[in-house]
Amino acid sequence: MPADGRALRLLVVIQLVSMGAMEMSGPFWPLQIQHLLGPEGAGYTALLSALVYAGPMLAAMLLTPVWGRLGDRTGHKPMIVRALLALALCQGLAAITLDPWLLVGIRVMQGALAGFLAAAQAYALACCDSSRRGHTLARLQSATAVGSLIGPVWGGWLMDVSGFALLCYGATAICLLCALGSFFLPADKARASKKKPLAPVAQPKGWLGGILLVIVLIQAAKMMPQPFYALYVAEILHAPSWLIGATYAASAATLAISAPLWGRLFDRWQPAYTLRVIEGVAWLCALTLAATALANEWLGFLVSRLVWGIWQGALLPVAYALIANTVSSSQQGFALGLGNSAAKAGALLGAVLGGIGMGMVGLAHSFWLVALTYALAAIGIRWVRSFTSTPGSSQ
Repeated sequence: MPADGRALRLLVVIQLVSMGAMEMSGPFWPLQIQHLLGPEGAGYTALLSALVYAGPMLAAMLLTPVWGRLGDRTGHKPMIVRALLALALCQGLAAITLDPWLLVGIRVMQGALAGFLAAAQAYALACCDSSRRGHTLARLQSATAVGSLIGPVWGGWLMDVSGFALLCYGATAICLLCALGSFFLPADKARASKKKPLAPVAQPKGWLGGILLVIVLIQAAKMMPQPFYALYVAEILHAPSWLIGATYAASAATLAISAPLWGRLFDRWQPAYTLRVIEGVAWLCALTLAATALANEWLGFLVSRLVWGIWQGALLPVAYALIANTVSSSQQGFALGLGNSAAKAGALLGAVLGGIGMGMVGLAHSFWLVALTYALAAIGIRWVRSFTSTPGSSQ
């Protein structure tokens, strides 16, 4: 349907640009915390570096299903607009604060008010054919990945040239433009009412809970490097800010390419086989992060980040597609909100473990903990497969 295609293309552009704006500051929060604390407050660097990521994740984990439920009732387009305006506000406030503790508070408010990704996913599913859910969600994941590729590189350049404040002001302006663009999206509530309601795939006992647990495990491993990433590249690999952004974004480049390819495959596979593949990918992630820990110069580090991105394309968007296939169309927002909450719970766990791990094993050995976490995630997925009876078809 042409109208659906146009709506999805516009949504993909909005997601790419807005997520790029958010990722401009993504790697640099710990450096800003370190700057605001000064030498006298250096002892709080590890704690606040963890909280600046963990705080918004916790807030989003609690409130994203609420926004999703509201979107199911009112349409998901208003939730997209609301989330973009909230992101713009919080980035603007982050630019002007001089208190590191207040900066963490602003980040918590951002997590509580946002919920953009879940709203965009639910809106996209209202526009797409049911046989292309995995591919559609993978396209959105690719858009996020491209934004994650461009944003940190641009943000690193701004950090070197003008500092953190201008970086945040730029993100504010971009989010406001995206909010304006989202007004041109068709109203999904009216669109959904014209479609024949889709019956969910029969879900055996424990299926949805098992998928949510899988999301928690893989996101914990993915987000674990956040508190120490910028410090690791700067102090261990002795890289400038632009290279911090480039290596941070490298995995997003290969994720953007691989996610739609994985999505097409998973649309054809049965859920039982899908979980088996996800388990194998988790083991490959563990091996790749071990290579990252062994890299003692930036080129080897960069290669490991590129390989890691390939495996990432087969994880989170696929898990979201499995959730979408097991609930009715009238509950997509709430169900995907639960999925995003599970992702935030995993990210929260990973960020906390990353901050604690940095303090316990030292910065130089922190990536070994990430490799271990992926191995534990793979074992956890095997456990989920053993106790969860999966449906016979992913369609």
